[in-house]
Amino acid sequence: MNSTATQTLAPAAQARAATKIYGSGDTEVRALDAIDAVFQQGKFTAIMGPSGSGKSTLMHCMAGLDTVSSGQVFIGDTDLTTLSEKDLTLLRRDSVGFVFQAFNLVPTLTAMENITLPMDLAGSKGDSDWIDSVVSATGLTERVKHRPNELSGGQQQRVAVARALAGKPQIIFADEPTGNVDSNTAAEILGFMRRAVDELGQTIVMVTHDAVAASYADRVVFLVDGKIVDELADPTPQTVRDQMTSLGA
Repeated sequence: MNSTATQTLAPAAQARAATKIYGSGDTEVRALDAIDAVFQQGKFTAIMGPSGSGKSTLMHCMAGLDTVSSGQVFIGDTDLTTLSEKDLTLLRRDSVGFVFQAFNLVPTLTAMENITLPMDLAGSKGDSDWIDSVVSATGLTERVKHRPNELSGGQQQRVAVARALAGKPQIIFADEPTGNVDSNTAAEILGFMRRAVDELGQTIVMVTHDAVAASYADRVVFLVDGKIVDELADPTPQTVRDQMTSLGA
């Protein structure tokens, strides 16, 4: 997708004055404090911040896994705060892909069955050519008949990423996707996610604490105490580390 086309499209996701409060009175915690954020289509964004900064809360609210206390959250032009629980479930199923630190694969299913599981549950066949291209891009073509216990940790996470991509979601949210793998495997996973954006036109938002992981993104958004305090374009591991140090993280 060229940059001109990207600029004419609605953002893949955005938050408008998004606030999330837990508890009340003396125990009130403002996990998100009137956040405004835009995540453009066809871009890879990393979210970073000290522990307790609200980064996972922001991602969970953006993905429709949690609700904001006030403000608005959009996937495309759909305001999640106006949806019923049923419609929210359908939106998550049809428009959002998820990658978590735990691979969340079904052990009795093959790699390919895990990849197509969300579509199978939805009664959809999916786009077989697209699925083939995703499997090929993940380097899993020779492993699609293997079950998770026959795959390395890196291969299992590639299956999880392929599953997130297979349904052509509007946006993929990844929560510490390399948290359970070694540095070499992490580089494989992040390299594939980068290619998914560059070559397959996907949109990815990733929460990470790792400066090297963040350097694969187009930009990094930094949170402190539930507020976006800065962002960094074209990050490198060193510029990310410097920024985190300046934030006291």
